[in-house]
Amino acid sequence: MKYLILLLFIIHCLLFTAFAQDQHLVDSLTAKLKTLESEKKELRHNIAGKYDTASAKILYSISKAYWSNNPDKSMDYAMQCLALSEQINYKKGIGNAYNSLGIGKNYMGDYLSAIEFHKKALKIRLEIGDKNDIAGTYNNMGEVYRVHGNYPEALKLYFEALKINEESGNISLQAKNHNNIGIIYTNLGNYSEALKNHLSALKLGLKLGDKRGIANSYGNIGRAYKNESKFEEALKNLFTCLKMMEEIKDLNGIGNCYNTIGNIYYSQGNYPDALNNYFASLKIYEEIGDKNNISLGLTNVGELYTNQKKYNEAFEYLNKGLSLAKEIGSLERIKSSYDLLATLDNKQGNFNKALEHYKLYIIYRDSLVNTENTKKTLAIQMTYDFNKKQTADSIKSAEEKKVITAELKQEQTKSYALYGGLALMVLVASVFFRQRNKIGKEKKRSDDLLLNILPAEVAEELKATGGAEAKHFDNVSVLFTDFVGFTSISEKLSPKELVREIHQCFTAFDEIIERNGLEKIKTIGDAYLAVCGMPNEDKDHAKKTVKAAIEIMDFINKRIVEGGKFNIRIGINSGPVVAGIVGVKKFAYDIWGDTVNTAARMEQHSVNGKINISGSTYELVKNDFKCEHRGKIEAKNKGEVDMYFVSE
Repeated sequence: MKYLILLLFIIHCLLFTAFAQDQHLVDSLTAKLKTLESEKKELRHNIAGKYDTASAKILYSISKAYWSNNPDKSMDYAMQCLALSEQINYKKGIGNAYNSLGIGKNYMGDYLSAIEFHKKALKIRLEIGDKNDIAGTYNNMGEVYRVHGNYPEALKLYFEALKINEESGNISLQAKNHNNIGIIYTNLGNYSEALKNHLSALKLGLKLGDKRGIANSYGNIGRAYKNESKFEEALKNLFTCLKMMEEIKDLNGIGNCYNTIGNIYYSQGNYPDALNNYFASLKIYEEIGDKNNISLGLTNVGELYTNQKKYNEAFEYLNKGLSLAKEIGSLERIKSSYDLLATLDNKQGNFNKALEHYKLYIIYRDSLVNTENTKKTLAIQMTYDFNKKQTADSIKSAEEKKVITAELKQEQTKSYALYGGLALMVLVASVFFRQRNKIGKEKKRSDDLLLNILPAEVAEELKATGGAEAKHFDNVSVLFTDFVGFTSISEKLSPKELVREIHQCFTAFDEIIERNGLEKIKTIGDAYLAVCGMPNEDKDHAKKTVKAAIEIMDFINKRIVEGGKFNIRIGINSGPVVAGIVGVKKFAYDIWGDTVNTAARMEQHSVNGKINISGSTYELVKNDFKCEHRGKIEAKNKGEVDMYFVSE
């Protein structure tokens, strides 16, 4: 307790000093602003405009000073900057103001508004053509998507920023990009790739002497080691980070260090020191209003209290963390909260509640890290690597052509002009065709990967236009499958056995779905979603879907005889849906509508080893399959619905 009191006193001093330093900067900038206003009154209008530009720059600087310590004030000054910049048509000031508003909204957990402001900033900055500002906006948008849990989109934006910064030679921003890319790989569980990026960032930071960048890199390297259970190395790097963050009075950085150090102590079973560091980080996060990290800190304390069997305290902190995560819409935080609540319920013997929370955890986990996300991040990495290689090859080709041309000129002085001309044509053609073949092979790789993510028609539209419009389909059939008793069975299997079992089942489902003309949409935990009748219309959509369902059921029944672990239930519904690519330029094809929701209800009200179809599907297949009417059954949010079992 004495250690905690001392630690909190130090935090209080750091907060006071940091705020005092920020206030000193703000006071200095405010004084300059007042001086400009005073001088402006004595000048002609055309000259006074220059003072307005200077005032807008100062307002933006004041807004930046409040970014990490007072988002409300930051946004207030950003709005003043925006109003003045619009009045004098100062485009850079307008872009700066939108940028600051986006950062402020991100700190406050309003991700949708943050993205909208950053989009406006990007539009202005693209018009101006300032590469540093454009890269900065891509990076800031990536931050919003990262915190919100949209890792593929965040990674794509970070790579876009990195590409620009490499072209312009901005080493400082390259370091920041590598750190951010490393964080994404950490969240995806790819710790070796994460460490590689953080070490690259550290190398660049040391080259520049950038204390903040160096400190961030040490912190991120520490987290990477922590995830690999190399606790000694992790603490060494984190204490270095903490010391540097305290020197530069970076409150958010200090809070992050305390939080991660707490995580390490927790992993080592040192609960008192872990709790002290958690509370220290929470105090800082609450002072600066960082809602995302407040939610993180609350769940960390709740998890620790759970292991100490202080269940009432654990429940209080976990629920506070979950409520705040829902308020700001952080999928990552919501996922973690449900996982920890399931553990708490299980330890208290509340098994029904534990199962409910665990299912919610699975849903949010798989929306963040699943096979589709892995494909998308791979596609983004491949695109970045390929573009970089293609640029290098183009430069190399140009140099080859120069050498070839020079050599041929020498030969031309020694032989007939005709032979020299023919030689030039042959050699240049050789270079051209070699490069074209290289590009063709890489393009095929990219196209194959795209087709593995999207339906062929959608992939072609995306390549042709750079986007794909959402479309309405009147007549489709939607299929849901779900493993019976998944939670209880999975607890008895090792992680490797569980993954192997699901992989073998879903691989077989993929083959059955493709053979019957259906389109796989996605997997959600242990659930599988597919559709027939889109993107190409198919009058036999219901018949093909039921046939695929029967083949899936036959596969599962045969597998159980051979030692398979899971039984299955299936639900099908037919009707209209809307389909399209989710997000901003995000390669994720999905479907929406009441038809999809009803199909999910069909699966939920099915039973082990049965295919449950709705009345609308029954009307389309009653002449092709024997069906058993179950009567009208109450379905959540649907009322009474006619349901049928397919008997063969």
